[in-house]
Amino acid sequence: MADIAETRAAPGSHSAAGALASLSLAMLVSSLATSIANVALPTLSVAFAASFAAVQWVVLAYLLAITVLIVIVGRLGDLVGRLPLLIVGLALFSAASFAAALAPSLAFLIGARAVQGLGAAAMMALTMAFVGETVPKERTGSAMGLLGTMSAIGTALGPSLGGVLIAALGWRSIFLVNAALGAVALLAAWRFLPAAMPASEAAGIVRRATGVRGEARGRFDMLGTLLLAATLAAYALSMTMGRGHFGGLNIALLGAAAAGAVLFVIVEAKVASPLVKLALLRDRVLAPSLAMNALVSTVMMATLVVGPFFLSRALGLGDAATGAVLSIGPVVSALCGVIAGRVVDRLGAAAMITAGLMLMVAGCVALAALPGLFGVAGYAAAIILLTPGYQLFQAANNTAVMADVDRNERGVVSGMLSLSRNLGLVTGTAVMGAVFAFAVGTGNIAAAPPEAVAGGMRFTFAAASMLVVVAAVIAVAGRRSE
Repeated sequence: MADIAETRAAPGSHSAAGALASLSLAMLVSSLATSIANVALPTLSVAFAASFAAVQWVVLAYLLAITVLIVIVGRLGDLVGRLPLLIVGLALFSAASFAAALAPSLAFLIGARAVQGLGAAAMMALTMAFVGETVPKERTGSAMGLLGTMSAIGTALGPSLGGVLIAALGWRSIFLVNAALGAVALLAAWRFLPAAMPASEAAGIVRRATGVRGEARGRFDMLGTLLLAATLAAYALSMTMGRGHFGGLNIALLGAAAAGAVLFVIVEAKVASPLVKLALLRDRVLAPSLAMNALVSTVMMATLVVGPFFLSRALGLGDAATGAVLSIGPVVSALCGVIAGRVVDRLGAAAMITAGLMLMVAGCVALAALPGLFGVAGYAAAIILLTPGYQLFQAANNTAVMADVDRNERGVVSGMLSLSRNLGLVTGTAVMGAVFAFAVGTGNIAAAPPEAVAGGMRFTFAAASMLVVVAAVIAVAGRRSE
């Protein structure tokens, strides 16, 4: 009877290549929407006569919406069907992008970006979940590597494309491009992705066929949803508010997040159909993978937080040269993502998780040592070592989790993977930035002497290497427990 619960046969027009292409486009668009807005912040500050702290919410609203909602939309995809929810997400993203392009005020633009983030949450959560529906298991690593490549391309393309569009057509054009690409991704998803049966409907068919009693449909956990949303919002705000100053409000928000997490666990242990089954968090594959994902993302964020200061203050590079050097990482990611996925398919996910982490440790140590000795060449060499390790880890880690996950949980598990990455990025912004400021010896890093900035760089990436070592220990311990 297990066959009854499988995905409905896709129409002849659906192909694995077309499906993977549509998923890749969705990942590209959601990543592009993050980085393309960053370059517009100075222009928006002038256009709306607003402070930099105010226009930063154009970026933060998008990231906060994704962080808060990504697990929730993943669970909804498991319950109501992934294709309908992905179509809704793409439609929301496109409509919100168009609204952002027409924004008459900064407040309206920030609201549109939050709705855009809701659409992007569905796109990010459900693309990885769809891999299990559309790609043979033995090619899961390659598919995950391709999605990682598209994410890197979107991140790398955003600043340069945004700069060209703003110079030629004005800031509104960057959101019109998002709207157009979102519409293309919507049409591709409609055309190529299979209409998978909702998990709740499939389970009901199995129960009726076998005579097993149970709930006809999975229920949506509204209380757990509200608690998780409030907890994640409080945590993300505690890490992003204050522009590097961790004050009383940040501490209060962090305390609220901790209390919300405790309440969430209590509620999830009691409800009949929880948003996140606590058994998932005790899984010998998923739980370590989430922890490693968060640690690794925290470390990768350090390159974006610390790198610009080191290149400009310690090495004396101008804005254009700094941007060019910072683009090395995303470009390398784009080039090696698919290769990393194929290596995972050939050599196995578990071994490649450890190999990727070891490469990352070497890259962090190189970032601590080489730039001070060889300048830009040393920085570039270290990034070229660190980034393939990160891509190998991501492809292997995502494959290890998604290859064998129950189809009823693919959406929520995919959302949890994306959430752990986002939380790592948010945490890295605050924590690694604070470590860097501590090592430099002043909160005003822009005015610090070059020697102090170089010392902060060494200390920060020495600390980052220790975080990756912790992740490697988790990986090795997980393999021994299997």
